[in-house]
Amino acid sequence: MGLLLLLHLLAAVGAPLLVRWWGRQAFLALALVPAAAFGWALTQLGTVVGGGDVRETVTWIPALDLQIALRLDALALTFAALVTGVGALVLVYCARYFEPDDEGVGRFAGVMTAFAGSMLGLVLADDVLVLYVFWELTTVFSFLLIGGSGAKLAGRRAASQALLLTTAGGLAMLVGLLMISSASGSRLLSEIVADPGSGPVLVAGTMLVLAGAVTKSAMVPFHFWLPAAMEAPTPVSAYLHAAAMVKAGIYLVARLAPGFADVPGWRPVVLGLGVATMLIGGWRSLRQNDLKLLLAFSTVSQLGFLITLVGAGSEELAAAGLAMTIAHALSKSTLFLSVGVIDHATGVRDLRLLSGLGRRMPALAVISTLAAASLVGLPPFLGFVGKEAAFTALWEGGVPDRLTAVVVLVGLVLGSVFTAAYCARYLWGAFARKPGLPDSAPEELEHHPGPLFLAAPAVLALAGLVAGPASPLLDHLVVVYAETLPLIAPEAEHLALWHGWQPALGLSALTLLGGAALFALRSPFMRLQHRLAVGASADEGYWNVLQGLDRLAVLVTGTTQRGSLPAYLGTILVVVLALPGSVLLFQAPWPQEWRAWDTPLQAVVGAVVLIAAAVAVPLRQRLSAVLVVGVTGYGLALLFVLHGAPDLALTQFLVETLSLVVFVLVLRKLPSDISERHRPVERTIRAVLAISAGVLMAGVGAAALGARTATPVSTDIPELALIEGHGENVVNVILVDIRAWDTLGELSVLVVAATGVASLVFLRGRTGAVDRPGEEHASGADPTEARRAPKSRWLSASSSLAPQRRSVVLEVATRFLFHPIVVFSLFLLFSGHNQPGGGFAGGLVAGLALVLRYLAGGRYELGEAARVSPGLLLGSGLLLAGGSGVISLLLGGAALESAYFSGEVPVLGSVSLPTALFFDVGVYLIVVGLVLDVLRSLGAEQDRQEDEQDQQDPAETAPEEVIAR
Repeated sequence: MGLLLLLHLLAAVGAPLLVRWWGRQAFLALALVPAAAFGWALTQLGTVVGGGDVRETVTWIPALDLQIALRLDALALTFAALVTGVGALVLVYCARYFEPDDEGVGRFAGVMTAFAGSMLGLVLADDVLVLYVFWELTTVFSFLLIGGSGAKLAGRRAASQALLLTTAGGLAMLVGLLMISSASGSRLLSEIVADPGSGPVLVAGTMLVLAGAVTKSAMVPFHFWLPAAMEAPTPVSAYLHAAAMVKAGIYLVARLAPGFADVPGWRPVVLGLGVATMLIGGWRSLRQNDLKLLLAFSTVSQLGFLITLVGAGSEELAAAGLAMTIAHALSKSTLFLSVGVIDHATGVRDLRLLSGLGRRMPALAVISTLAAASLVGLPPFLGFVGKEAAFTALWEGGVPDRLTAVVVLVGLVLGSVFTAAYCARYLWGAFARKPGLPDSAPEELEHHPGPLFLAAPAVLALAGLVAGPASPLLDHLVVVYAETLPLIAPEAEHLALWHGWQPALGLSALTLLGGAALFALRSPFMRLQHRLAVGASADEGYWNVLQGLDRLAVLVTGTTQRGSLPAYLGTILVVVLALPGSVLLFQAPWPQEWRAWDTPLQAVVGAVVLIAAAVAVPLRQRLSAVLVVGVTGYGLALLFVLHGAPDLALTQFLVETLSLVVFVLVLRKLPSDISERHRPVERTIRAVLAISAGVLMAGVGAAALGARTATPVSTDIPELALIEGHGENVVNVILVDIRAWDTLGELSVLVVAATGVASLVFLRGRTGAVDRPGEEHASGADPTEARRAPKSRWLSASSSLAPQRRSVVLEVATRFLFHPIVVFSLFLLFSGHNQPGGGFAGGLVAGLALVLRYLAGGRYELGEAARVSPGLLLGSGLLLAGGSGVISLLLGGAALESAYFSGEVPVLGSVSLPTALFFDVGVYLIVVGLVLDVLRSLGAEQDRQEDEQDQQDPAETAPEEVIAR
């Protein structure tokens, strides 16, 4: 089973490439993937019909007891066969639905195949978390399929509507699944259903799970997203909205019904919404003139029918529900595909404009008639067998409450009348000749359907016809699932085409006669519908709710977000002081022994830090304030040194130095002085808040030390770092091995931050190019600005600077120091596993070397020093850091777990190499890329903009400004 899911994934990834090579014929190759899954499912029939199941479990994270558990039983096999069988035929259909020159076909093929794999995973999942993952994957892929390329506004609106509703329902379902898992004590669906537990937690969780099911299957009042989704291409409607995605809710209800049907609230919700949805969907379908919309509302109606049957909680109705689920998938997929053929051939879906198409396309008319006959419930189709079983079960009391059974039966009979009427209207509208309307002439048929185009709907329609007489064989599969529910009626009837003369047969005849009468009186009935139409609708209510939320968001944002950073920070600090501060003051375990310092030097450094912080407050010059604040950072580094943490001290020194550089670069765009606009009262309040927050954090640190009762984990880490991480530098081993996943997440944040900074500066595009002398760049640099220098002259780009901006001392120092600094950064990188250093410290040192080149020679010198794109460094570093985990997996360890190589290497001699070194190299590249990106955006780009401004307004640039820059 896992192999089949992996096969779908590989096919989805390779689909765009196949479409590029083979065009639309690639769909035929992609259809082999779900076809193979369908064939595999059929091979398991013997095991499943015998009452067994097929299980497959892959351990994911043993420490968290997370596993990928898959299970194939009778219910899963039924839905898996539908998902894969219909999916394969729809992909074959796509090979003729799309034109060779259509755009976006490769993307569509990949997403469609990925959806098929996600739907297969959903019905096979036995773990609730795996179920939820596949559930949301179908939501995401359906969003992509409905929205298409995003060029159409209606498609984007429909896709976002479906995404919001089904995602909201999915989140509610996730909470519900966790609650029922907690109540039952297991995360496996098979065990949860066998012993669901009891109590209010179970009841609440069940209602939340049902919320997810009813939104996914378009139950009232969430039904409106399905008709709106008809903006999607016809293959999407035929697969997602007839046989797959909307069946996910039906599947979930059917899966839980054996254990949850007696939970308080289950039957009122399922039966009430099911009957209401069947009636409302049928009523709305009779008002539609677009063939796809007619089928969409009829699908809503039939989904209500199905969820009523599978959720009733009885053996007899469950059997009928599975039979009707199969019949509906076969019939409705056929009808949707037929509409696609009509639309493809004529460009028209409005039934008021189509006439005589049955004579022009007789094969399609026959196919559609077969599908409609099964949906209506005519013998000998499977739809007749399923509907007869449903009517019989309800007539004989297939629901515990007799009155409920009668009400449900009446609702289903009336809904079936609507079914017969809208099926007749569909056939009449699509194929019949209409008075006063000319027949569709042959020349109006732009694309006459060929055999391959009609193959998929023909196979599906014939399957519905053959399955009726073969229903006794199907009964062997259906009954295995049905017997997991209690038998409420006096006896359970097996699926069969003929059960003799009984009330259910009369009810079926009544629905057919009623539907025929309703179709014959369609004109007065439509006038009645218009008279009874209400102004409000669920769709309008949805958009009104969204508009209301938007207005509320604007109001709340306008009230709370005033654009004042001190106000935001003050609010946060007040909350921290009020809540954690109160707990700290009254309940914190304070240390029994206090020690002010370990050495008097710590007191001296601490005093310097406090003095620097106090001096920074009244300063009004931004540069002076930044330099004084930097003293606090360097003081902290000295405290690390005094505490015996050279690795932390080195990193702190480097970070503080680089931070000062960034501050100075940013200050070029700000006024030199800090304006004072606050009253003394405001300054006093801010001072109190700041001092209180500082005291609070000091108290938190002291309380944390006093609260320790267990042996510190740090006592074992040095030995663990040496044995498991093969390194003596504890800090480095923690970063690249013990907590490598945390480091990888932090690296991702660094990459995002660098990209964000660059995107804010480079508004037109982020190409990664850095200006070099004599070259043209997308950033707009004029190559004439740079005076070429001989290639043999090092630091040659400094000649592009104005004489007033050059420093001979800095240039000479840079010539001597740049290469040693780079070599030192590499030394820190390769020695960091056992000595102070590592990829982060080494990258910072290399970054400071680039800063030195930039300060000495300007933006052109930066381009000469680093000719590589910062984005390439960031991406390569992240790929290398994450990809290093693959090495551990190949060597039999866990992801990102260090492996170790020690031995003699020619030339190099004795070598000890942990795989964590590759992770550290990735860290090094990311830090260098980050520094380069900052220099390029906050430094070089600002220089370029200033140079352009100077060229445009040379008279307005005073000489002292040039000297200052």
